[in-house]
Amino acid sequence: MKTLIPTSMIRYLLTALLCLPAASVFAQTAPGPSPSSPPTLQAAATVAPAPAAAPVPNNQDYRLGAGDAIGVQVYQSPDLSIDARVSESGVISYPLVGSVQLGGLTIAEAEKKIADALRTGGFVKVPQVNIVLRQVRGNQVAVLGQVSRPGRFPLETFNTRVSDMLAAAGGTTPTGDDVLIVTGQRDGKPFRKVIDIPALFLNEKSDEDIVLAGGDTLYVNKAPMFYIYGEAQRPGPYRIERGMTVMQALAQGGGPTVRGSQNRLKLHRRDASGKVVETTPNLNDPVRAEDVIYVRESLF
Repeated sequence: MKTLIPTSMIRYLLTALLCLPAASVFAQTAPGPSPSSPPTLQAAATVAPAPAAAPVPNNQDYRLGAGDAIGVQVYQSPDLSIDARVSESGVISYPLVGSVQLGGLTIAEAEKKIADALRTGGFVKVPQVNIVLRQVRGNQVAVLGQVSRPGRFPLETFNTRVSDMLAAAGGTTPTGDDVLIVTGQRDGKPFRKVIDIPALFLNEKSDEDIVLAGGDTLYVNKAPMFYIYGEAQRPGPYRIERGMTVMQALAQGGGPTVRGSQNRLKLHRRDASGKVVETTPNLNDPVRAEDVIYVRESLF
């Protein structure tokens, strides 16, 4: 006699057999807590803080001038945020307030003046004004003379120095002098300073590299020249280098020809009265501006 197994029992056994492999696989692949891994809360607590944003250049010492483009923003008052340009008289037209004199003020002073005007007019109880300098055109410096790109250049920052402006003009030309002259005004008085150009870059920290002000003029004169003619390989005018001697000047002209002699030179130089005096120079004598060196023929 055969024993019959209930259908429900068969279904239960089949379900158990099918679930056993899946459970073993899940047990092998399920990620478990690693002893070397800290808990999630601890990891979140030890996350390094985000790096601070780069500092914004400080323009508080810059004084607004005619032609400067600015952006005025008022916190929680978008209708009062405008872009404006300072007029030739130093004013801007601002909503509700009208004309505001900003020429000659620093950024901080201009912000305070607009905020005071909004507060006293009853337009904003506690105005928070922020001014952004968008374009500098009011304060300009002229660079003239023997430079690659003479012209007028804006002071992009309030601490622009002579070396910065000379670089903006492309540097001096080959015929430019080693010194430049800065003229302008300081504290309402005329200002003039002669600056040694090589010293700006050869010295680690040069006191000659002064901060420029609006309205300054930089002038680079033509370098002093000397002239050589006669029995020289390359006669003509040449630039006088610092400490140049007669021997170096003769070498600049290519030296004497086969018919010339370095021992038979004549030097023509103007004295204090402007009269040209002819002398026989030594090879180690210094060369001065406008000297004329004549290379004579050899006797033999």
